[in-house]
Amino acid sequence: MCSSDLFIMSWQQYIDSSLLGTETVAQAAIHGLDGNPWATSTGFAVTPAEAQKLIQGFVVADGLYSGFHLGGEKFMFLRATDSEIHGKKGGDQGVTITKSGKAIIIATYDTNKGPNQNAGKCSTTCGKLNDYLISVGY
Repeated sequence: MCSSDLFIMSWQQYIDSSLLGTETVAQAAIHGLDGNPWATSTGFAVTPAEAQKLIQGFVVADGLYSGFHLGGEKFMFLRATDSEIHGKKGGDQGVTITKSGKAIIIATYDTNKGPNQNAGKCSTTCGKLNDYLISVGY
C-alpha cells in the first residue's frame, strides 16, 4: 500500500460522511460511468438503467426533458451542464447530480428534513465531493 492510499475512504464512507454527514443531503449514491452502483444510502436504490439515463444526459440533455427516475421516483428536469444536472420533485425535494472522470454523484435534498437541506446547500456539498474526486483521479 502506498502512503496516498491512507487518505482514500471507502465509497460508502463518502456517502455516509461527506454527503449525508453534512446534513445538507437526504439521500445519496455514487455510480460508475457504466451505471453500476459503487455505494448508496439506505433505501435509495438507483438502478443502473436510471444512472445510465443521467450519464447520457451529461452529453445530450434531450432525453431528460420529460423527467427522470431515481429509485423509482420521478424528478422533473431543471437544467444540465456537461458536469452537473439538477432536478426537482414537488416543492420540497430536489436533486443534484455531478459527473467526475469516472463516476456520478447523486445527492437529494428534502426541505422538510431540516433547514440545511435546500437546493443550494445540496449542490455545494455534491460539488465539493465531485471536485475532490476529480483532484484524486476519479
